Amino acid sequence: MSENFKNDLVTDLPDITKIRFKKIDKDYLKVILINFFLVFSLLFAGLIALQQLAFSEAILAYNTTIYFGYSSFFGLYLIYLFLAFPKKKYALRDRDISYKSGLLFLKTTTVPFSRIQHVETDEKPISRIFKLASLSVYTAGDSSDDLVIKGIKKQEALEIKEFISSKINA
Repeated sequence: MSENFKNDLVTDLPDITKIRFKKIDKDYLKVILINFFLVFSLLFAGLIALQQLAFSEAILAYNTTIYFGYSSFFGLYLIYLFLAFPKKKYALRDRDISYKSGLLFLKTTTVPFSRIQHVETDEKPISRIFKLASLSVYTAGDSSDDLVIKGIKKQEALEIKEFISSKINA
């Protein structure tokens, strides 16, 4: 072992609550809702088709219960989407990027630039209408993206990507 080796005790931990997080663009809520209603409508059409083509008389007796359960599930999920959206926030600092989200289960992810392999931006069709993009950050040793921030203005996502790329290539 080297004589210069030191392993000091850490006494002052950084306070992540002092980071000023930036909210996701409010237009992203529209994207979420459009996607939600598209899926809801397709599944509802599928339920109607099943009712007409495949349900037996015994199942048809529970029609009201089936539709009530379906509508209740999607109604509760819609409420969850509205309540969880304001909790989605991100912060870009000199040496890392952080993202927090969640309503029932709060999650904060911080990725230091020293661990980042590459960064990508992505535009889905509905997000493109609102000029929004997603930023994906990939780190070493993992096959999936470690941090995804959806709902950033496209220009800002490109600027963040460029900033992080310059930091990891320096």
